[in-house]
Amino acid sequence: MRGYELMYIINPTLEEEAVNGVVEKFKTLVETNGGEISKLDRWGKRRLAYEIDDLKEGHYVLCYFNGNPAVAHELDRVMKITDEVIRHMIIRNEQ
Repeated sequence: MRGYELMYIINPTLEEEAVNGVVEKFKTLVETNGGEISKLDRWGKRRLAYEIDDLKEGHYVLCYFNGNPAVAHELDRVMKITDEVIRHMIIRNEQ
């Protein structure tokens, strides 16, 4: 299994319960596809480096997980169609 780093930004207009639901959705997605979360950091609401769709802030989440490449591809696919996610990036850790 490979190590991956996932950073995503959630829309700041969501309530705290909705943000928790989005984080839990992606955590569950990794685990149901055979991956395992090694670390999950919620950075909270922070200012964006530049405006994205007229938004100046976002809820940042950093996640380290291990899994097969199929897990990363599925996660990328689902994040692209999830409206609550403003931006995301998945990076494979070279170990």
